[in-house]
Amino acid sequence: MFIPLYDGKPIKHISLQWVTLTIIGLNVAVYLMVNVLDSSLIGDLQYISLSLGHIPSIGNDLKTLPAEYQLLSDDYYFVTMLTSAFIHADLIHLAGNMIFVWVFGDNVEDALGHIKFIIFYVLCAVAAVWFHGLVFADSDGPLIGASGAAAGLVTAYLLLHPKMKIWGLVLFRIPLRLPAYIALGGWVAYQFIMFLIDSDGQISWASHVGGALTGALLVVVLKRRAVPLFDREVILPDAVELKPEASLPPEVKQSPWGRG
Repeated sequence: MFIPLYDGKPIKHISLQWVTLTIIGLNVAVYLMVNVLDSSLIGDLQYISLSLGHIPSIGNDLKTLPAEYQLLSDDYYFVTMLTSAFIHADLIHLAGNMIFVWVFGDNVEDALGHIKFIIFYVLCAVAAVWFHGLVFADSDGPLIGASGAAAGLVTAYLLLHPKMKIWGLVLFRIPLRLPAYIALGGWVAYQFIMFLIDSDGQISWASHVGGALTGALLVVVLKRRAVPLFDREVILPDAVELKPEASLPPEVKQSPWGRG
Protein backbone atom coordinates (compact mmCIF):
# COMPACT_ATOMS: atom_id res chain seq x y z
CA MET A 1 0.00 0.00 0.00
CA PHE A 2 1.05 3.59 -0.60
CA ILE A 3 0.21 6.38 1.85
CA PRO A 4 0.76 9.83 0.27
CA LEU A 5 2.50 12.50 2.33
CA TYR A 6 3.41 15.38 0.03
CA ASP A 7 3.32 16.18 -3.69
CA GLY A 8 4.65 19.74 -3.96
CA LYS A 9 2.34 20.61 -6.85
CA PRO A 10 1.42 24.31 -6.50
CA ILE A 11 -2.09 25.56 -7.14
CA LYS A 12 -2.42 27.89 -10.11
CA HIS A 13 -6.03 28.96 -10.66
CA ILE A 14 -7.23 29.51 -7.08
CA SER A 15 -5.69 31.39 -4.18
CA LEU A 16 -6.88 29.00 -1.44
CA GLN A 17 -8.33 25.49 -1.49
CA TRP A 18 -11.15 26.45 0.86
CA VAL A 19 -13.48 23.62 -0.22
CA THR A 20 -10.82 21.01 0.54
CA LEU A 21 -10.13 22.60 3.92
CA THR A 22 -13.87 22.76 4.68
CA ILE A 23 -14.31 19.06 3.84
CA ILE A 24 -11.47 18.14 6.18
CA GLY A 25 -12.85 20.45 8.88
CA LEU A 26 -16.33 18.90 8.64
CA ASN A 27 -14.95 15.37 8.89
CA VAL A 28 -12.86 16.28 11.92
CA ALA A 29 -15.79 18.10 13.57
CA VAL A 30 -18.12 15.13 13.11
CA TYR A 31 -15.47 12.77 14.46
CA LEU A 32 -14.98 14.91 17.56
CA MET A 33 -18.70 15.22 18.20
CA VAL A 34 -19.29 11.48 17.84
CA ASN A 35 -16.12 9.94 19.27
CA VAL A 36 -14.71 12.47 21.72
CA LEU A 37 -17.40 14.78 23.09
CA ASP A 38 -20.33 13.78 25.26
CA SER A 39 -22.16 11.15 23.19
CA SER A 40 -25.46 12.03 24.84
CA LEU A 41 -25.61 15.18 22.71
CA ILE A 42 -25.98 13.44 19.33
CA GLY A 43 -25.49 9.77 20.11
CA ASP A 44 -22.54 7.39 20.13
CA LEU A 45 -20.76 5.93 17.09
CA GLN A 46 -23.11 2.96 16.81
CA TYR A 47 -26.20 5.16 16.87
CA ILE A 48 -24.81 7.64 14.32
CA SER A 49 -23.53 4.85 12.05
CA LEU A 50 -26.93 3.17 11.98
CA SER A 51 -28.83 6.45 11.65
CA LEU A 52 -26.66 8.39 9.16
CA GLY A 53 -24.43 5.67 7.72
CA HIS A 54 -25.79 3.92 4.64
CA ILE A 55 -27.21 0.41 5.05
CA PRO A 56 -27.74 -1.23 1.63
CA SER A 57 -30.66 -3.41 2.70
CA ILE A 58 -32.47 -0.29 3.93
CA GLY A 59 -31.53 1.78 0.90
CA ASN A 60 -32.75 -0.98 -1.42
CA ASP A 61 -36.07 -1.24 0.43
CA LEU A 62 -35.41 -4.81 1.55
CA LYS A 63 -35.68 -4.01 5.25
CA THR A 64 -36.87 -1.21 7.50
CA LEU A 65 -34.68 0.67 9.94
CA PRO A 66 -35.90 0.43 13.57
CA ALA A 67 -37.80 3.53 14.65
CA GLU A 68 -35.23 4.56 17.26
CA TYR A 69 -32.60 4.99 14.53
CA GLN A 70 -34.78 6.86 12.04
CA LEU A 71 -33.32 10.34 12.05
CA LEU A 72 -34.42 10.53 8.40
CA SER A 73 -37.75 9.41 6.98
CA ASP A 74 -37.85 6.66 4.38
CA ASP A 75 -38.40 9.26 1.65
CA TYR A 76 -35.09 10.93 2.49
CA TYR A 77 -32.97 7.90 3.30
CA PHE A 78 -30.94 8.56 0.15
CA VAL A 79 -29.30 11.46 2.02
CA THR A 80 -27.28 8.87 3.95
CA MET A 81 -25.34 8.25 0.74
CA LEU A 82 -23.66 11.57 1.52
CA THR A 83 -23.81 11.78 5.31
CA SER A 84 -22.06 8.40 5.57
CA ALA A 85 -18.97 9.95 3.97
CA PHE A 86 -18.46 12.20 7.01
CA ILE A 87 -18.56 9.48 9.69
CA HIS A 88 -15.43 7.60 10.74
CA ALA A 89 -14.99 4.71 13.14
CA ASP A 90 -11.72 5.77 14.75
CA LEU A 91 -8.78 8.13 14.47
CA ILE A 92 -6.84 5.89 12.07
CA HIS A 93 -9.88 5.63 9.80
CA LEU A 94 -10.27 9.42 9.81
CA ALA A 95 -6.57 10.23 9.32
CA GLY A 96 -6.15 7.63 6.58
CA ASN A 97 -8.89 9.24 4.50
CA MET A 98 -8.10 12.85 5.27
CA ILE A 99 -4.44 12.54 4.23
CA PHE A 100 -5.64 11.65 0.72
CA VAL A 101 -8.05 14.61 0.73
CA TRP A 102 -5.28 16.92 1.97
CA VAL A 103 -2.59 15.84 -0.52
CA PHE A 104 -4.74 15.62 -3.66
CA GLY A 105 -7.79 17.76 -2.95
CA ASP A 106 -6.12 21.13 -3.49
CA ASN A 107 -4.86 20.27 -6.99
CA VAL A 108 -8.16 18.74 -8.09
CA GLU A 109 -10.01 21.76 -6.69
CA ASP A 110 -7.56 23.98 -8.57
CA ALA A 111 -8.25 22.11 -11.82
CA LEU A 112 -12.04 22.19 -11.45
CA GLY A 113 -12.80 25.38 -9.53
CA HIS A 114 -14.56 25.62 -6.17
CA ILE A 115 -18.17 24.96 -7.20
CA LYS A 116 -17.39 22.13 -9.60
CA PHE A 117 -15.13 20.59 -6.98
CA ILE A 118 -18.05 20.48 -4.52
CA ILE A 119 -20.12 18.72 -7.18
CA PHE A 120 -17.21 16.39 -7.92
CA TYR A 121 -16.70 15.40 -4.28
CA VAL A 122 -20.39 14.87 -3.58
CA LEU A 123 -20.89 12.74 -6.71
CA CYS A 124 -17.81 10.63 -5.95
CA ALA A 125 -19.05 10.00 -2.41
CA VAL A 126 -22.56 9.14 -3.57
CA ALA A 127 -21.38 6.93 -6.45
CA ALA A 128 -19.09 5.02 -4.09
CA VAL A 129 -22.00 4.27 -1.75
CA TRP A 130 -24.30 3.43 -4.66
CA PHE A 131 -21.84 0.91 -6.09
CA HIS A 132 -21.35 -0.66 -2.68
CA GLY A 133 -25.12 -1.00 -2.34
CA LEU A 134 -25.34 -2.49 -5.82
CA VAL A 135 -22.74 -5.16 -5.05
CA PHE A 136 -23.98 -5.91 -1.51
CA ALA A 137 -27.67 -5.20 -1.96
CA ASP A 138 -28.85 -7.17 1.10
CA SER A 139 -26.09 -6.11 3.50
CA ASP A 140 -27.22 -4.97 6.95
CA GLY A 141 -23.92 -3.35 7.83
CA PRO A 142 -23.70 0.46 7.71
CA LEU A 143 -21.13 1.89 5.31
CA ILE A 144 -19.21 4.86 6.72
CA GLY A 145 -16.10 6.81 5.75
CA ALA A 146 -14.78 9.10 3.01
CA SER A 147 -12.63 6.49 1.27
CA GLY A 148 -14.86 6.35 -1.81
CA ALA A 149 -14.63 10.12 -2.33
CA ALA A 150 -10.88 9.96 -1.63
CA ALA A 151 -10.52 7.30 -4.32
CA GLY A 152 -12.17 9.69 -6.76
CA LEU A 153 -9.57 12.32 -5.88
CA VAL A 154 -6.78 9.83 -6.53
CA THR A 155 -7.91 8.94 -10.05
CA ALA A 156 -8.61 12.58 -10.89
CA TYR A 157 -5.11 13.59 -9.77
CA LEU A 158 -3.64 10.65 -11.65
CA LEU A 159 -5.23 11.79 -14.91
CA LEU A 160 -4.19 15.39 -14.33
CA HIS A 161 -0.63 14.93 -13.07
CA PRO A 162 0.68 11.42 -13.79
CA LYS A 163 4.29 12.65 -13.97
CA MET A 164 4.25 14.49 -10.64
CA LYS A 165 6.50 12.86 -8.05
CA ILE A 166 4.87 12.16 -4.70
CA TRP A 167 6.47 11.50 -1.35
CA GLY A 168 4.77 8.67 0.50
CA LEU A 169 5.14 5.58 2.64
CA VAL A 170 5.34 2.29 0.77
CA LEU A 171 4.08 -0.66 2.83
CA PHE A 172 3.26 1.92 5.56
CA ARG A 173 6.91 2.40 6.55
CA ILE A 174 9.32 2.94 3.62
CA PRO A 175 9.56 6.63 2.54
CA LEU A 176 9.92 6.95 -1.23
CA ARG A 177 9.36 9.63 -3.86
CA LEU A 178 7.60 8.07 -6.82
CA PRO A 179 5.90 9.35 -9.99
CA ALA A 180 2.13 9.46 -9.63
CA TYR A 181 1.60 6.98 -12.45
CA ILE A 182 3.52 4.39 -10.41
CA ALA A 183 2.38 5.25 -6.88
CA LEU A 184 -1.24 6.09 -7.62
CA GLY A 185 -1.56 3.74 -10.57
CA GLY A 186 -0.46 0.92 -8.28
CA TRP A 187 -2.85 2.12 -5.57
CA VAL A 188 -5.80 2.08 -7.95
CA ALA A 189 -4.87 -1.34 -9.30
CA TYR A 190 -4.69 -2.64 -5.72
CA GLN A 191 -8.28 -1.47 -5.06
CA PHE A 192 -9.58 -3.39 -8.06
CA ILE A 193 -7.61 -6.52 -7.17
CA MET A 194 -8.86 -6.48 -3.59
CA PHE A 195 -12.41 -5.91 -4.83
CA LEU A 196 -12.14 -9.17 -6.77
CA ILE A 197 -10.46 -11.31 -4.12
CA ASP A 198 -11.61 -9.87 -0.77
CA SER A 199 -15.19 -8.78 -1.21
CA ASP A 200 -16.21 -10.11 2.21
CA GLY A 201 -13.63 -8.15 4.23
CA GLN A 202 -14.17 -5.25 6.61
CA ILE A 203 -13.07 -2.72 4.00
CA SER A 204 -15.53 -1.86 1.25
CA TRP A 205 -13.33 -2.22 -1.82
CA ALA A 206 -16.50 -1.82 -3.87
CA SER A 207 -16.92 1.75 -2.66
CA HIS A 208 -13.27 2.47 -3.55
CA VAL A 209 -13.83 1.13 -7.05
CA GLY A 210 -17.05 3.10 -7.48
CA GLY A 211 -15.44 6.31 -6.30
CA ALA A 212 -12.33 5.79 -8.43
CA LEU A 213 -14.30 5.19 -11.63
CA THR A 214 -16.51 8.21 -10.94
CA GLY A 215 -13.54 10.48 -10.25
CA ALA A 216 -11.84 9.44 -13.49
CA LEU A 217 -14.97 10.26 -15.48
CA LEU A 218 -15.88 13.51 -13.74
CA VAL A 219 -12.45 15.12 -13.94
CA VAL A 220 -12.61 14.90 -17.73
CA VAL A 221 -16.08 16.47 -17.78
CA LEU A 222 -15.67 19.12 -15.07
CA LYS A 223 -12.09 20.36 -15.42
CA ARG A 224 -11.36 23.86 -16.67
CA ARG A 225 -10.82 24.12 -20.42
CA ALA A 226 -7.38 25.60 -19.82
CA VAL A 227 -6.32 22.63 -17.69
CA PRO A 228 -4.82 19.78 -19.74
CA LEU A 229 -4.83 16.12 -18.86
CA PHE A 230 -1.67 14.04 -18.48
CA ASP A 231 0.62 17.00 -17.67
CA ARG A 232 0.88 18.22 -21.24
CA GLU A 233 1.70 21.76 -20.14
CA VAL A 234 5.30 22.95 -19.90
CA ILE A 235 6.20 23.85 -16.30
CA LEU A 236 9.31 25.94 -15.68
CA PRO A 237 11.06 26.15 -12.31
CA ASP A 238 10.22 29.24 -10.26
CA ALA A 239 13.77 30.59 -10.70
CA VAL A 240 13.49 30.71 -14.49
CA GLU A 241 12.22 33.93 -16.08
CA LEU A 242 11.72 34.43 -19.75
CA LYS A 243 12.11 38.06 -20.78
CA PRO A 244 11.05 38.66 -24.37
CA GLU A 245 12.81 42.00 -24.41
CA ALA A 246 16.17 40.47 -23.48
CA SER A 247 18.81 41.15 -26.11
CA LEU A 248 20.59 38.33 -27.87
CA PRO A 249 24.29 37.80 -27.17
CA PRO A 250 26.63 39.65 -29.56
CA GLU A 251 27.48 37.79 -32.71
CA VAL A 252 30.82 36.03 -32.49
CA LYS A 253 32.91 36.10 -35.62
CA GLN A 254 34.25 32.74 -36.63
CA SER A 255 38.04 32.44 -36.47
CA PRO A 256 39.84 31.39 -39.66
CA TRP A 257 41.96 28.99 -37.64
CA GLY A 258 40.91 25.64 -36.37
CA ARG A 259 40.58 24.65 -32.69
CA GLY A 260 43.66 23.11 -31.06
